[in-house]
Amino acid sequence: MTMFSKILIANRGEIACRVIKTAKRMGIQTVAVYSDADATALHVEMADEAVHIGPPPVSESYLQQDAIINAANRTGAQAIHPGYGFLSENPEFVEAVEAAGLKFIGPSAKAISAMGLKDAAKQLMQDAGVPIVPGYHGSDQTPELLKSEADKIGYPVLIKARAGGGGKGMRLVEREEDFLTALESAAREGQTAFGDPAVLIEKFITSPRHIEVQVFGDSKGNVIHMFERDCSLQRRHQKVIEEAPAPDMPEDVRQAMTQAAVKAAQAINYEGAGTIEFIADGSGRLQTNGFWFMEMNTRLQVEHPVTEAITGLDLVELQLRVAAGQALPVSQDDIAINGHAFEARIYAEDVPAGFLPATGKISHLKLSDHARNDSGVRTGDQISPYYDPMIAKVITHRSDRNEALSALTSALAQTQVSGLASNISFLSKLSSHEWFGKGEVDTGLIERDLDALTMQNDPDEVMIAVAMMIALDWKTAKPQSNWRMFGSASRMVSMTYQGESIERRLDVGVDVASSDLAGNILSQFKLIAHHENSVDIEVDGMRFGLDFANYMNGQDNHVVLYKDAQSFEFILPDPLSANAQANTSENIITAPMSGVIRLIDVSENAVVSEGQRLIVLEAMKMEMNLAAPCAGRVKGLTCQVGDAVEGGSILIEIEPEA
Repeated sequence: MTMFSKILIANRGEIACRVIKTAKRMGIQTVAVYSDADATALHVEMADEAVHIGPPPVSESYLQQDAIINAANRTGAQAIHPGYGFLSENPEFVEAVEAAGLKFIGPSAKAISAMGLKDAAKQLMQDAGVPIVPGYHGSDQTPELLKSEADKIGYPVLIKARAGGGGKGMRLVEREEDFLTALESAAREGQTAFGDPAVLIEKFITSPRHIEVQVFGDSKGNVIHMFERDCSLQRRHQKVIEEAPAPDMPEDVRQAMTQAAVKAAQAINYEGAGTIEFIADGSGRLQTNGFWFMEMNTRLQVEHPVTEAITGLDLVELQLRVAAGQALPVSQDDIAINGHAFEARIYAEDVPAGFLPATGKISHLKLSDHARNDSGVRTGDQISPYYDPMIAKVITHRSDRNEALSALTSALAQTQVSGLASNISFLSKLSSHEWFGKGEVDTGLIERDLDALTMQNDPDEVMIAVAMMIALDWKTAKPQSNWRMFGSASRMVSMTYQGESIERRLDVGVDVASSDLAGNILSQFKLIAHHENSVDIEVDGMRFGLDFANYMNGQDNHVVLYKDAQSFEFILPDPLSANAQANTSENIITAPMSGVIRLIDVSENAVVSEGQRLIVLEAMKMEMNLAAPCAGRVKGLTCQVGDAVEGGSILIEIEPEA
């Protein structure tokens, strides 16, 4: 069959860049689509052509089926690759693409529909002989019946939006009295994210492992698997670090699980790349009767690079070949596991604040030279509130699990992000976690040790002095005996770190020393060498280097030091500017970030108690409950359900009780 000469990628960011790379290698021209927010994005720059499709909100751009199909027709593209997310699992879009005479690079609309609703998919799998988790998958969605079914199953149970994915519309309920509140939230999130409030109820496995099998089918009736991935390291049902193959996977269980996955794909005559997700009992040795079907993702997965690493296959190339009508170029006997691979997802998010998505400009981005890095952003790009806040995926592949995990830890330590918060330090601690290192993983590992994994170190006095030296233009200085800064051997410096003011007297000569306002020396070191983005120093006869980034934000000078996969950002304020202080109050609720008001539980003059939920804010596909900071009466309510609000906006003012 003839390969496509031009394809359109109906996506953005990392996955769009990923598809473009393979297409270019195969000699296929690419067309990108973009919203106003992505006009200068990397995927737009990489593609051969690009078409504007609308404003930033996804409902007005990346979900606009007609605009995307028109863009393909205008540019002469023969096929559309959906990536993941957005329209990738929308059967109506597949039908519209085919009606326009184009090829959808993915499964048929029928296959997507068969697996799109979790309840119907589970019944289909049960009929095909694939094991499923005990639960309720019926059409009666009255809250009373759903609660009755949950009571029969026995707690804990998991409420899941039937049209869901990516952890959206999913709630763990451990007590009977919490069920109805959790159901309300899951149904609302399902409606918002997928246009469907219906849910299913499943027994929650107390030591669950999330293991999935990569499958591939073609139009000739061939269906193969590419072994398994373990995606058990999750935070709020979102995958954090994935690996292939699964640790401590007995060969008999691997055979049973992969064959069940192939059977599932064959049941719907599947074509293209897909993933069969299983939940396994991780309380002991994996058993052939201890895993159950959860769902099928009828698309390429975010974590597909680890499968590529251990098999040597390019899954995007296989997608293109199968979509063009070609048979799979490999058989099951051709595929073997080679080594071990990990993938860590770097996100713009404020971990200490509860993993809140972060937005803003990436002032500095450096990725490791010793890992595969899949990214859709560069230094200077913006992480906007409209889309997933992924910065990059870091993938390592070595001969065995220990070496691959060590390489991941090293690569994360070499990765630098500044200008906005990231989860790099969290990922580094997780990759070094004792239980994870032993392969003792389940979906609850992160929550059990969350405090240690999210702990942030404070900068030491040497780091404070180095930051001050860099902020005061160290490039004019030279490490020699008569070194002086700004013509003076001593200078008072005031910086801020995490909003707290730091004042030191900085003395520069043969050594660099800092002291407090009383004259007590706090740190002393020698500057051995300075480079464009690093300094070499000596403390008590020990030499080491510190990487840094230095950038301006408005009139303020920002210095970011990187140590042990953690970033430390200092600000040297412009002495001529009078920065207004934030108007903060203990009785005011503000939006922690830009988002949409989904629920308001109170009205003007209502009496509230401390900790009571007042507002539900949705931002970056995640719901956040905003609670009353004190007991009192609602004095002011400045928002309505459906309002789009900016981060920092005042939403509710409370008059504290006397």
